[in-house]
Amino acid sequence: MSLLQGSGAARPGGISAPFDAALAALFSELGAVIVETPLLQRAEPYLDTAGEDLRRRIFLTRGEGGETLCLRPDFTIPVCLAHIEGAAGLPRRYAYNGPVFRQRRGEAAEFRQAGIENLGEADRATADAHALAEALASLRACGLEGPLVVTVGDQALFEAFLTALDLPAGWQRRLVRCFGRDDLLEAALAALSREADSDPLGLDPAVRALLRAGDAAALAEHVRGLMEEGGLPPNRGRSAEEIAERLIEKMALANTRLRTAYLDRLRAFLALDCPLAEAPARLEAMEAETGLGFGAALDLLRARNASLVAAGVDLGAFRYRAAFGRTLDYYTGLVFEIATAPGTPPLVGGGRYDRLVSYLGAPGPIPAVGFALDLDRIAAAREGRP
Repeated sequence: MSLLQGSGAARPGGISAPFDAALAALFSELGAVIVETPLLQRAEPYLDTAGEDLRRRIFLTRGEGGETLCLRPDFTIPVCLAHIEGAAGLPRRYAYNGPVFRQRRGEAAEFRQAGIENLGEADRATADAHALAEALASLRACGLEGPLVVTVGDQALFEAFLTALDLPAGWQRRLVRCFGRDDLLEAALAALSREADSDPLGLDPAVRALLRAGDAAALAEHVRGLMEEGGLPPNRGRSAEEIAERLIEKMALANTRLRTAYLDRLRAFLALDCPLAEAPARLEAMEAETGLGFGAALDLLRARNASLVAAGVDLGAFRYRAAFGRTLDYYTGLVFEIATAPGTPPLVGGGRYDRLVSYLGAPGPIPAVGFALDLDRIAAAREGRP
């Protein structure tokens, strides 16, 4: 089944039909190619890349050949797959407008999205600024002029700070997976602050001794022996070497205790909440105070702000929150949401996902950024409905 077949133009309920002409005109003016993708998608790309939050909310089914399929839960992954299949040149901008399906508490599971995915633009700061500016322009095309609240975060800044703290790689991965989920992040920080347990994993004494000795080869050989004693065939599940590697990582995580000063610095970074225009200076002050640098991620933030100003965007409505993230695991840098007021459901969400397209099968890395409009929420906001 071609990824360019099927209908992305369905209009469930007709609620957002008045927006379509205005959005189509705007997307055409911005040079975006309209792409349609099937309602049924292979589930694996979502299960592998989108994260636990989305995995719990998608609608799964089986294809005729037994393959796992899902009703399209968003457009980013299918648009990227369509680009790979079409082997189009870069840079390339795609637009879409159609229904998506995922469970949402208190809202319909079928709703409509429209948006733009910008692939292959090498100037990341400019592309990020364009995504934000075009998201605002799209809301105006839908008849929403404001006031609006724009919340901006940056996963690259968070990852740069973790690297500067010199945490073990396993802890960095765990904290990155928690980014944007305040409850999970707080639980991880609490675990980092606790004293290491003498036997946190409840391991067999022989295994614990090998772990403490740091002898990966001997540990793998011991695990292999246990597998043979248990009658497990060597080609069933993970290898002894993989199990040994995972045990070593788990022990390192369990026995890591972040020094109080470093934990305080990490909490201070995550507590940063300020107007976007002030964020570079606040982060520079943090660098000077802690001696921990943000490197290229801070340079990109400065350049992005400059690009927004050059594009005529008023930064007054933009707020930077260091702990702000979105619950899709494929984001790598800028993330943002736009709402009518603090604490209300976002009308627009988007961000940068530089690793996703190559993971999905592109022959090389492709920088990418995009945004999605929730047309049903926009219609409700226009009508003054919650």
